[in-house]
Order: sequence, then structure tokens, then C-alpha cells
Amino acid sequence: MRFVFIAVLLTAASPIFAADDVYQPLWLYQGHWKGTKKNLDSTTAQFDIVNDCARIGRFFGCQQTVDGKPGPLILFVPSGPAGHYYTQAVQPEGFAMGRGELTIDGDHWTYMGKGEENGKSTYSKTTNAFSGKDRIHFELFESTDGEHWTSTGSGEEIRSAKSEH
Repeated sequence: MRFVFIAVLLTAASPIFAADDVYQPLWLYQGHWKGTKKNLDSTTAQFDIVNDCARIGRFFGCQQTVDGKPGPLILFVPSGPAGHYYTQAVQPEGFAMGRGELTIDGDHWTYMGKGEENGKSTYSKTTNAFSGKDRIHFELFESTDGEHWTSTGSGEEIRSAKSEH
């Protein structure tokens, strides 16, 4: 009787575990990162990021603190095939920034977004190339039509020894 009870529990719980699997890649962000951004004018900027990530019901979220200042809470929701998510950044003041998209293809992650100001659309694209679980090379791009992209910077993020993983 005990075996049947455990089997029933495992069968009933399996959808919960399967739902968590969709968020498994996003746990890579968890922890403390040191970054360097290279601007187009050849200047560089150093920054410190702490990502505090958690599963929240149907959502996955990462609260980002940059150089000790609270940044946005990024929410992720699965959107179709494996590796596709809708994203929403919520600023500390409570303002949502508009829905974006994330596509994960192995170690290559692409974020897409769109903003509007004075009737003009601006598209943004950020690519992250992971080298293992502790290094990210990122590229930043902007576009006025969503097809022709201009680089706005690039950089590296390296997981700090302070991180828990």
C-alpha cells in the first residue's frame, strides 16, 4: 500500500516538476556578477550586478541590483516552444516597461524589445553568449525599423566568487 501511495504522489507531482523545467536556464542569472561595458566611443564602464531570482507562481522573476541601486524586476513567462519567453521589466517605482521577448538557443540568448516615444518606435536587441555558467558576452543593438541594427555597445559579465550556485 505504501508503494502505491508514493507512486500516486509522484505521478500527481510530475506536472509541477515539468513546469519548473521550463525555467531551468534562467537560474543561470542568479547571483553576483562583475561587468564591463565597452561603449562605441571606446570608453568602458565597470558595474556590479546582483540578481535575486525566484519562481513566483506561474512566473519566474529576477530582481536586479546594479551598483547597489535597486533596478527593475524582470518577469519571465513561457510563450510557446521551448526556449521562448515573454518578459516584462517593472521599475522600482512600479512602472512596467512593456512586453519583450527572450529566445534561448543553447548558449545564445536574444532579448527583443520595442519602445515608443513621440510616435516613433525604437527597437532594442540584446544578445547574450554564455561561456559556461560563469561568463556572459553581451552585445547591445538599436533599430528604428526592427530589421537594420546599429551596435550601441558590448561587454562581459563574470560571475563573482560571492555568488551562490
